[in-house]
Amino acid sequence: MATKIRLQRHGRKKRAFYHIVVADSRAPRDGRFIEKIGTYNPITNPATIDLDVNKATEWLLKGAEPTDTAAAILSYKGAKYKKHLQVGVNKGAITQEEADKKFGEWLAEKDNKVQSKVDNLSKARDEQRAAALKAEEAKKEAIAAKIQERLAAEAAANAPEVEATEEVSEETNEATAEEAGTEEAPAEESAE
Repeated sequence: MATKIRLQRHGRKKRAFYHIVVADSRAPRDGRFIEKIGTYNPITNPATIDLDVNKATEWLLKGAEPTDTAAAILSYKGAKYKKHLQVGVNKGAITQEEADKKFGEWLAEKDNKVQSKVDNLSKARDEQRAAALKAEEAKKEAIAAKIQERLAAEAAANAPEVEATEEVSEETNEATAEEAGTEEAPAEESAE
C-alpha cells in the first residue's frame, strides 16, 4: 500500500484549515486516513503549524511520500532533517546523542528566527498604528483650522451689518423721538 503524507482540507469557504494526515494514496483528499499527525492554519501570520515531528519522522522512515506542500511543512518543522539524522544513526555514522544535540541546536535556531519574525511583524503593526494616529490627528487639526477660518470670516462679514443695524436703530430711535415731540406739542395747545 502506497502511503502519502498530505493535507486534508477543513474550514469554511475562503478560510481554509488543514489537517496533516498519513493516508492511502488511493483515498479521497478529505476521506479516510491512517493517522493524523498535525494541523496547518495558513490564515495566521506567520502560519500556525502544529506537527508531531516524531510521528512524521517515523512515517518518513517507513517510506511515506509527502506531497509538495506537506514536504515544505515537514522541512519547515524539521521532520526531514530529523529523518536525515536518524538515517545517519542507523548507518552508524553518528551516535543518537549527537543526532539529538544537532536537532536541538537546529530547533533553537529555528525558534529564534520565527520569534524575530513575530517581533518584527508586531513592531511594524505598532508603527503603522502610530502613523495612522498621527495622520488622523493632523487631519483633525486641519479641519479645526478650516472651521476657525470660516467662523472668523463669517464674524468679519457680519460685523459691518451689525454696525449698519446699530446706525439704523439709532436713526429710528431719533425719528421716533422727533415724532413723539411733535405729537406732544399739539396736545399742549389744545389744553390751553
